[in-house]
Amino acid sequence: MSGKNILIVTASMGSGHNKAANAVAEAIKRKYPANKIDVVDFMSTETAYFNSLVKDIYLKMLDHTPSVYEFFYKFTADAGKGSMLQTVFAHAMKKDMKELINKYAADMLICTHPFPVAAASYLKQTGGINIPIITVVTDFCFHQFWFYKNIDIYFIASEQLKSDFVKQGLPEQKIFATGIPIGYNFSLEYDKNELMHKFKLDKSKPVALLMGGGLGLGGVKDALLQLEELKNELQILVITGANVSLWSELNEYAQHSKHKIAVWGYSHNVQELMAVSTFLISKPGALTISEALAMELPMILQNPIPGPEADNAKFVSQNGAAVWVKHQDTLGAAIREILSDTTILPRLKNNAKRLKKVSAADNIADITADMLGLD
Repeated sequence: MSGKNILIVTASMGSGHNKAANAVAEAIKRKYPANKIDVVDFMSTETAYFNSLVKDIYLKMLDHTPSVYEFFYKFTADAGKGSMLQTVFAHAMKKDMKELINKYAADMLICTHPFPVAAASYLKQTGGINIPIITVVTDFCFHQFWFYKNIDIYFIASEQLKSDFVKQGLPEQKIFATGIPIGYNFSLEYDKNELMHKFKLDKSKPVALLMGGGLGLGGVKDALLQLEELKNELQILVITGANVSLWSELNEYAQHSKHKIAVWGYSHNVQELMAVSTFLISKPGALTISEALAMELPMILQNPIPGPEADNAKFVSQNGAAVWVKHQDTLGAAIREILSDTTILPRLKNNAKRLKKVSAADNIADITADMLGLD
């Protein structure tokens, strides 16, 4: 069959779920252009007021009471308690999901966040819809909120995570360890010398890329203050995401720093900034980690959102591709050690090369086409 209507539903709880959705959409469009693809934010006001309210509560919780979010995350990790809340969210959001599927006349549904998965799974279970549902898991570790037995295909980060899903009772043939989908640009080769010239950087000095995720979180200002105490002079590229006030504050800060600092808000050339950098300092969002692995960029991870990002940091640090700074005030010491011990950065880079999955989005497109019939 050709010319299917494919609905990809994401959630703007940070930028990672959107990035994954857009990466899958781009791969399907490039490889299977006969199909129509729509990407929709399930948590936007235009989609549903209740969903946008849940998003606002989530963001306020992260900002003011992260310990409450951590408790909620751990509480719902239990199959019994998690299943109960999964049902609550599914009931609350099923009507909006049904309306989206009808609006876009969807022949197939792809979800990159647990909330739309919950609603779609409930509709399928109760006979409200009868279309294939595909889940793209955008974390490195298992959580009950991602788990539904009536999903047709799961795409996940690693073989290690696949075994966790199988242990929960999901048939192995439904699960594909493709990696987390990232943009096509992260699979390309870049000339570091050309990029040094483009960004007016000095080849003799380390380049630190500092990112706070799509929401501009992640202790960016505190990291800069600690970097100021280093004897080494650095070149620091900073991405502040949607945090406009942080962007303004850091541009002012850059005028008085001993380091050379350049600040971006949202950047459309993150792959170039990663390609030119010596190491990355970032909160451990799964998409940022996946992009850095693709670019074989050593990572120093800090200030995770309690719960999923702490699990992400644990996974990638235990696999030797990142240093996880668990106490914010030790970041400077960690960077000092990395810059003085010449064995650390090559080791991190080699492990990133081993873990990277640059073709995840293309593999998702191909497996979907093979199993569900795309031309």
